Amino acid sequence: MNETYPIHNSLKDADGIGQKRQRVTRRRSFLHGIGVAGATLMARNLAADSPTKLSSGDVAILKFLAAAEIIESDLWTQYSELGGVEGGNPAYMAALQNLDADMSQYISDNTDDELSHAAFLNAYLVSKGEQPVSLDQFRNLPSSQATGAQQKGRLTNLMKLDVDTSFYTRYRSDANPDFGATFPQAVNIRNQPAIPLNDTDTPPQMDQPIPPETKTAKRMQAIANSASFHFGFIEQGGSSLYPTLALQVSNVEVLKILLSIGGVEIDHFGLWHDKMGNAVSQPLAGVTDPETGTTFPDLNDPANQVNGAELSQTNLILPEPCRFLVPDVPCSIIRPMSTANSGAVATINAFIADNLFLYQSGAFIELLMQMANAADSAKRNV
Repeated sequence: MNETYPIHNSLKDADGIGQKRQRVTRRRSFLHGIGVAGATLMARNLAADSPTKLSSGDVAILKFLAAAEIIESDLWTQYSELGGVEGGNPAYMAALQNLDADMSQYISDNTDDELSHAAFLNAYLVSKGEQPVSLDQFRNLPSSQATGAQQKGRLTNLMKLDVDTSFYTRYRSDANPDFGATFPQAVNIRNQPAIPLNDTDTPPQMDQPIPPETKTAKRMQAIANSASFHFGFIEQGGSSLYPTLALQVSNVEVLKILLSIGGVEIDHFGLWHDKMGNAVSQPLAGVTDPETGTTFPDLNDPANQVNGAELSQTNLILPEPCRFLVPDVPCSIIRPMSTANSGAVATINAFIADNLFLYQSGAFIELLMQMANAADSAKRNV
């Protein structure tokens, strides 16, 4: 059930934020400890337990997923720096917490999950005598200039996004994209930042009441609302990608890895699918970004509903039964689940359309596409 919590930028310790910071700090310290030495030790332990050499197809799948998790880690780290439990931008944190009081905790946890996935997949590759994946040479994109953002090179752009929100209507529909169905956008998010750009545009110490009253507060709330939909966009991709590629692996242990990590990605999507609904329901609905014109309408209002109430209703977050395998027996499932719609190449194309790689080099895109094609070409050996 969607709930809205009016939070201002004082961010007082009433919800135990101090204890949450301590838990996140301990968890983050553990993950940071998994550096080269830690990964090497993990790899040795894994190799002792599972010495079998992997097929080229399984290696290609694992390498692509490691690259995808590195990319996710990069974007989630940016969100966490500004809006997580240890986030450094109070107004952004307050705007996010207008959507749900625990948003900062969820952002930090999602970030830590992706970091752990990337570290584990690379350690597992090393344990099998394979080279780990590194994208460090492409960390050249600029950071936000807003308070809280660390000034270092990034892989991903979060400051000018085109977010595909059709997943929102897809999971409320009884149709399946693997059978050719298409879906309307829930909200039109174009050329929109999902993190604050700088302190002039969105002052870090301003209040974030509901509804926002000033131009800068409206701008910040629209940025936070955009982030909530971007969270869902990113994680619904993982929800489909992992089971899609799992159908192509040969090694049972690799299958276990994909199903185990993929289950967490599905859990992430379910979380964000719920929270984003607060951006398009009362009392927060109606926010418009004064700079880009991006508007978050009340999707529970019949005047704003997309092709019927069920495609818009904000508390319908569980997948509706849809066509699956046979047309006359609908089933509630993850969808899409085809290589064409949710495989590795489809994932990279979705990231490109999202502007996630805006200003990235051609060499970066070429490398990702090579890895994606290799993963999609993997065949299960039976």
